[in-house]
Amino acid sequence: MLTDGCAFRSIDSLGCSMFAHRLVRWSALIFCLTTLAFVQSTPTAAHGIAGNRLFLGTLAFEDPAVMDELVLAGTNLKHFDDESSVIDKAITWEFSRLLTPTISIGVGGGFIHRDWGGVRRSGFDETDVMIKTMLYQNDVHEVMISAGVAGGVGRSGAIGVGANQFTTVQPGVFFGKGFGDLPNGLAWLRPFAITGAVSLELPTSGNSTSLDSSMPGEITPSPFRTDTITHWGVSIQYSTFYLTPRYTGRLPKEEPLNQFIPLVEFAFDSPMRQRPLATMNPGLAYVADKYQLAAEAIVPLNAGAGKNTGVRVQLLLFTDDLFPSLFGKPLFGN
Repeated sequence: MLTDGCAFRSIDSLGCSMFAHRLVRWSALIFCLTTLAFVQSTPTAAHGIAGNRLFLGTLAFEDPAVMDELVLAGTNLKHFDDESSVIDKAITWEFSRLLTPTISIGVGGGFIHRDWGGVRRSGFDETDVMIKTMLYQNDVHEVMISAGVAGGVGRSGAIGVGANQFTTVQPGVFFGKGFGDLPNGLAWLRPFAITGAVSLELPTSGNSTSLDSSMPGEITPSPFRTDTITHWGVSIQYSTFYLTPRYTGRLPKEEPLNQFIPLVEFAFDSPMRQRPLATMNPGLAYVADKYQLAAEAIVPLNAGAGKNTGVRVQLLLFTDDLFPSLFGKPLFGN
């Protein structure tokens, strides 16, 4: 998933040898997992569904689903940029296409308008690419686990809006677990589910250039040393499907669509040598047969995230249902 324009632009160094060592380890792990998915692939349901559970396309971090989709999102957020305050208004997009029933490839980008008060800049954010594979899915126990590797293309975005001028590699793992399999004594918990994501953003360069906005009314180029950032998040979701007669306790005959799902996401960015950023994102989503529409507030939880509440909205289109003749099946395999 694309990060918003307010995401960390890292400041500390990672030695080339250390980066290469970590990159080789993570790449080898993801390669092995992807190979396993090719060999032992299991059919995946559309729309991020495992049994009676529909896992939302989360807004603040990557979700575990592997599917054909087009995601359009908008963000309005006031936050800190170095020591000054800045307002970002961003529009982002991401397109994913199934290569096989369990592997997808995606590309995304965005456009940001950044306002420091006396100085304003607009431009494109960096382009991201991602390959993602479904590792495990259990419909009875409502479990979904996937992994992937994303890459941010250096110099593909405008330095004036904070786009990285260096390439990054970001391996990650994503999961979802619904509680619809709980016994009758805990039936009130069945509508709940959790999803989560953990990824490590590795810069391919130890040094880069950003804009210094510490002087009022001025922004000037400034060199800095890059950093490794751990991105992680957890969401709690409540499926109203379990409150309707459509839920029978057995595997559904039809997909559990056309429902409202309240949720709250907790998102964290943790650089190695910079203060972390933490937000709580309460919101509401509606999932229909061809789209998901969602909105959430962005509430800062620490000083690094600022003091102001922002807003994020998302429209997720299920392209396989909207255009079945183009996206009705994977590019390779059935």
